[in-house]
Amino acid sequence: MPITLFDSKLHEAVEFTPLRSGEVSMYVCGPTVQSSPHVGHLRSALVYDLWSRWFTHRGYAVRLIRNVTDIDDKILEKSSESGEEWWALAAEVESEFQAVADALNIARPALQPRATGDIPAMVELIETLIERDHAYVAEDGSGDVYFSVSSWESYGELTNQSVENLAQSETESSAKRNPEDFALWKGHKAHEPTTAAWPAPWGRGRPGWHLECSAMSTRYLGEAFDIHGGGMDLRFPHHENELAQSRAAGHDYAHHWMHNALVLVGGQKMSKSLGNSIFAADMVIQARPIVVRYALASAHYRSELDLHEGYLTEAAAAFDRIEGFLVRARSEGIDTGGGSLPAEFEAAMDDDLSIPSALAVVHEHVRHGNQALDSGDSDAAARDASAVRAMVAVLGLDPLAEEWTTSGSADVSAALDSLVESVIALRWSAKADKNFDLSDALRDAIERAGIDVKDSSTGSTWSLRG
Repeated sequence: MPITLFDSKLHEAVEFTPLRSGEVSMYVCGPTVQSSPHVGHLRSALVYDLWSRWFTHRGYAVRLIRNVTDIDDKILEKSSESGEEWWALAAEVESEFQAVADALNIARPALQPRATGDIPAMVELIETLIERDHAYVAEDGSGDVYFSVSSWESYGELTNQSVENLAQSETESSAKRNPEDFALWKGHKAHEPTTAAWPAPWGRGRPGWHLECSAMSTRYLGEAFDIHGGGMDLRFPHHENELAQSRAAGHDYAHHWMHNALVLVGGQKMSKSLGNSIFAADMVIQARPIVVRYALASAHYRSELDLHEGYLTEAAAAFDRIEGFLVRARSEGIDTGGGSLPAEFEAAMDDDLSIPSALAVVHEHVRHGNQALDSGDSDAAARDASAVRAMVAVLGLDPLAEEWTTSGSADVSAALDSLVESVIALRWSAKADKNFDLSDALRDAIERAGIDVKDSSTGSTWSLRG
């Protein structure tokens, strides 16, 4: 059976046909590392991990690239507020993101390039756009370079909107020829750190956010690749601008565009103004990482995921039924290995990664398997147990697999240490901001996870409760 995916540029489900037989090339927009990652960052990383796993199961050699945006306006603003060097802040947040991703068994991509490591490729791309008359250097001597939207007739094709309805979410500048033009290069400003500027023919500065991904994706996957993915909130202006500047440079760019939906909290979009953001590290402490992975994977990737009250408790109960059956089967001497995937499960996964339907197949086999154990039918129980293990293994959710065994695992220990230290740091930050409700909530989350914290004038120490 072919794999179908929903192409968000075409607005329809299409059969996936790779550009190169037997291979899948995929670029995913990763985190902008200016502050602690929230659940939305985690969900996006998990979605494309699951896609990668399924393509691999279907026999493709997958090359997944997920970038790290380690220089942009938000990082410099956050650095200025905290007094910390921008590059140190970026490194700390990237480490925190990676620790949570590792804890959830999200496989690391083939490469995770940082924007600051590819500045020459970005300068080269801008030169190409200037040569093709799709970009211009500002005449005010600022060193800024802008993409000329009016020069590219297909602008707006990703989101199917007209130019007059597309306002850029960046500070307006009188140096722009048209308001809809967007920055490719930002000339260095006197108030910015000298370390946040690189040489270029039009003056020292740094790349614009949109340009970064165009340069990195083509450098590591080529001028044409199969899939570009990311969160729905990136469709405009980020992905619209990526597509325009890449095509204007003469690149075929992404064959398919995919977007995962957003995470809600109690029916509302997460936002700083509402104060309802859920930090990824906090969520992993509230429940077992494998349960968090199950919870975040359980909704279809194109459906909004609502983290309502009791969401993790419901996910834990559902996952416990799967784990309980496998543990019971093994304890009764049932061989749980060597199973193949049921056809219904494969059909669900082939259908635009319909994990809710796939999980329904898993739970149906769990129910049948428990009934078989109750009746003493060990052969039927073995078939169901093997099928269940095969299915959850593809989803990265096999509770009997070595990667979910904490005993003697240095990687898990390191991830736990990083997570707890991150939450403790968030507590101290909340205290400093006099946000005592958040500080208390974070401490309660740590204690519920069986971790004791001792505060002192010099900081906090923690230990696992005996």
